Amino acid sequence: MRKELLAIRKLLLIIVVPLILYLLNVLSVIFIPFTFALFAALLFSPLMRWFKRKRIPNILGVITVLIIISIAFKGTYEVVQLTGKELANADEEFVNKFQDRLNDVVSPIADMMGIVPKSDETKLEAVMSDEKVSSNIFGSVGSGLNIAKNFVSMLLMTLFFTVLLLAGSMNMQKVMQLLIFKQKHASVKTFRQIEKDIFKFIVVKFLLSFFTGLGFSLACYAFDVSFPIFWGLFAFLINFIQMIGSVISVVVLTTFALVELNLTGSLLFFIIVISGVQVLFGGILEPILMGKSFSINTVTVLIMLALWGFIWGIPGLILSIPLTALIKKILEKFPGTAVYARIMS
Repeated sequence: MRKELLAIRKLLLIIVVPLILYLLNVLSVIFIPFTFALFAALLFSPLMRWFKRKRIPNILGVITVLIIISIAFKGTYEVVQLTGKELANADEEFVNKFQDRLNDVVSPIADMMGIVPKSDETKLEAVMSDEKVSSNIFGSVGSGLNIAKNFVSMLLMTLFFTVLLLAGSMNMQKVMQLLIFKQKHASVKTFRQIEKDIFKFIVVKFLLSFFTGLGFSLACYAFDVSFPIFWGLFAFLINFIQMIGSVISVVVLTTFALVELNLTGSLLFFIIVISGVQVLFGGILEPILMGKSFSINTVTVLIMLALWGFIWGIPGLILSIPLTALIKKILEKFPGTAVYARIMS
């Protein structure tokens, strides 16, 4: 009888898990902002508990958190605005050089597509004015606008869910107690451990991304590559995309540096420097610090990156590590699933 029950449980697990993953994908417009909000609420939970111990009204705690978030958004806006000014102040010499290099890159593409420029236009202008190319570009612009619109709506939903969670409309610790652990002590202990791990992850990831961006900016200043603030901000933001973000930042900046740095030793040294910055912070320090925080092996990280990236795209890549840590922490608390948590370690 016991073996039959175990077989039924395994069969239900095989059916339920794909169904849950399917629902997470279909309802991603709700689950993605909610997950971001959950981790944001976990980040501010110690502050909210401190307000509660001091008998400060909960509404004041929520307002304080919103002020902190507003200051963070204001600082981000100032940096983006500074970056925009840096890009807008590009001199005519750089613009001409950039267009010449683009023209060199586009020339073989134009020849392959059979596009013949007119007497008064370059091959770059001929490609851009081609009907097929322009229709694809306008289609890409439309897709970009849709992505921007979805990003804004997701940001607003995340903020809304964060306020609800901080205000106590949904107590995640009690939800875990009712649905998973059935015992208050176990749910509180696990919830605090998850909260601590998520806080470590956010702090470590932010600091490593910040120093990566700073390293990129300093490298651009040292080698006289234009827009150092922009490239520092770009490296900082894209570094939050696990694994592939670091590769993208190096490849994109290297491609851009070809415009200003000749194919000599200076370009080679520049590539070595920015690759060294990425290897130091992303390849050495991050695995060490993340390993101490979560004890998750590389194979598990790669599998979960592929899984969450397939389900949620870029947001899934950003959330993959904290979600994996959350799942591992829950699996550790049950004798029947503890073996899977050890495999993940």
